[in-house]
Amino acid sequence: MDEKRRTSCTASQEMLTRAACDGIETAWDRHEAMEPQCGYGMLGICCRICAMGPCRINPFSEEEGRGVCGATADTIAARNLVRMIAAGAAAHSDHGRDVAHTLVLTADKKSEGYSIKDPVKLLAVAKEMGIKTGNRDLNEIAHDVGETAYNQFGQQEGELIFGHRAPKKQQEIWRKLNVFPRGIDREIVEVMHRTNIGVDCDYKNIIQGGMRAALGDGWGGSMIATDLQDILLGSPLPLRSQVNLGVFKDNTVNMVVHGHEPVLSDLIATITREPEMIEAAKEAGAEGITVGGICCTANEILMRQGFPIAGNFLQQELAILTGAIDAMVVDVQCIMPNLTEVSKRFHTKVITTSPKAKYPDVEHIEFHEENAYSTAKEIVKTAIDNFKNRDRSRVQIPHEKMDLVAGFTAENINWILGGKYRGTYRPLNDAIIAGRVRGVAAVVGCNNPKIEHDTGHYQLVKELLKKDVLVLETGCAAIACAKCGMLIPESIYEYAGKGLRETCEAVGIPPVLHFGSCVDISRLLMAAVGVVRERGCGDDISELPLAAAAPEWMSEKAVSIGFYAVASGIFTVLGVPFPVLGAPNLTRYLTEELENIVGARFAFESDPVKAARLMIEHIDKKRVERKMRPMLYAEGEGQKAEAKAEKEMVTP
Repeated sequence: MDEKRRTSCTASQEMLTRAACDGIETAWDRHEAMEPQCGYGMLGICCRICAMGPCRINPFSEEEGRGVCGATADTIAARNLVRMIAAGAAAHSDHGRDVAHTLVLTADKKSEGYSIKDPVKLLAVAKEMGIKTGNRDLNEIAHDVGETAYNQFGQQEGELIFGHRAPKKQQEIWRKLNVFPRGIDREIVEVMHRTNIGVDCDYKNIIQGGMRAALGDGWGGSMIATDLQDILLGSPLPLRSQVNLGVFKDNTVNMVVHGHEPVLSDLIATITREPEMIEAAKEAGAEGITVGGICCTANEILMRQGFPIAGNFLQQELAILTGAIDAMVVDVQCIMPNLTEVSKRFHTKVITTSPKAKYPDVEHIEFHEENAYSTAKEIVKTAIDNFKNRDRSRVQIPHEKMDLVAGFTAENINWILGGKYRGTYRPLNDAIIAGRVRGVAAVVGCNNPKIEHDTGHYQLVKELLKKDVLVLETGCAAIACAKCGMLIPESIYEYAGKGLRETCEAVGIPPVLHFGSCVDISRLLMAAVGVVRERGCGDDISELPLAAAAPEWMSEKAVSIGFYAVASGIFTVLGVPFPVLGAPNLTRYLTEELENIVGARFAFESDPVKAARLMIEHIDKKRVERKMRPMLYAEGEGQKAEAKAEKEMVTP
């Protein structure tokens, strides 16, 4: 197999060649072995919810097929889809619950190694939650914030507190449709109930129940995780670092932190900089300790502490293939069970840390907040001790690495745009209204071996940038574009259209802004709210020249994200379609009819350039609806376009 067809990342190509030579199986090999994949499953028309099945619907029959219970293809596909929402929302929201737990323990002085690192954000969140601050001790306030966040999970009636951050028009839509989430866990449980045998069989009603659970994720669990992590670990600030497998060194102890919950990994990263640990590494024969992250844990320690990123989802096996990794420390989510098999071929120790995610044949060092510092220190020492077992003759670290700038948030973009003492979104809104910036795109999501690794992200973003669209990214998408050099300010001269280039030059930002991990898509929601509040671009998120894409998604979490984006009014393009294409009515509902209900819809397009053009068409449509002036630098028009724009300008 030509490795260049599997991935556009040259470091990954090198490791895949090594895997092939050594007979080591990777995700790409397993994907090919699965082909042809089950057509019924891909179309979403296989049901195994009860023991009368599994049932499957013939997509080629002229007559409407039904399962044993009488469920149609639309009902079956809708049930399957919203169960994916429930699972994805549960994953993100359980993450938020764990952070709330850590905050409460820290406030009560029962955790080890944690403190309140952002008291300003603590007070802001407390005020929003209706918690008294005054002259109270910060720990008392933090305890109440943690407990209030806890209560959002089990709340049975009312509305989620952070849901009130959404524009008022969108809130009214949610209330009218009865999809404003009441409690995070309640909506997930209700989805599982309504999709049980003999309950909800109206595909539209099923989808609305799924949207409510998804909104409970985006404006609930994920937002809680983001805000409380900022309080505990510190709010990110823009910083420079590096990305790709070349960040590892052959003369240092090399550690990988991998997963999605940063509470432990942040502490591990901090400890590796302590003089005691550096000295221990030197005594073991190394020159220091290098920590590189994989997936969203990588993004978390990057944007708060500047630690480099080793790679995204499909690079996790490849990191071990370098032969230089002394310990890979994993928590939860997006961790491949095959890591244990790859590690057997090298000296790497895979260390699991969560009671929710154990793997056979690996070392388990369980994390609990009460002894977090001691646990983190034990893990670092384990990596140092394993350095002596490294076979230097088998070390093959790719040279590829790239600079990046990360650490943007909905809050700090205020003062980046407007200055320290007059933070505002006004410069961005003005650039959009004036036609220098066409609009904004959120590009998020995973990697998927069905799509050439990183290419879906890179080609889509490249097309957006040259058409003057500012791009905000999170998760593996951000890592993909960082490897291509798009996350440094200098990249505007290679990728950005003239209007976007001028805007980024004036502010000093890259054309692609790294907004964090997958749960930090909540930051993207708040950035959209910031543009609405600044006025001039739309009175609701659905009115903004804004679109989103997940070119290489693969996780159930992405399904939840997609639905809370659309339910929040954001047109969303998916590079891999939902498993619904065997249900034509449901497909039409998701890709056409939803726009008239919540203000946005889905589109499925595997070609990243075509996907980008769909997003641009949507952005242009919103510009016309708001009567914004034409783009100053329309393609091929130059100064002629600028002169024409001056004549045709309409004040919004």
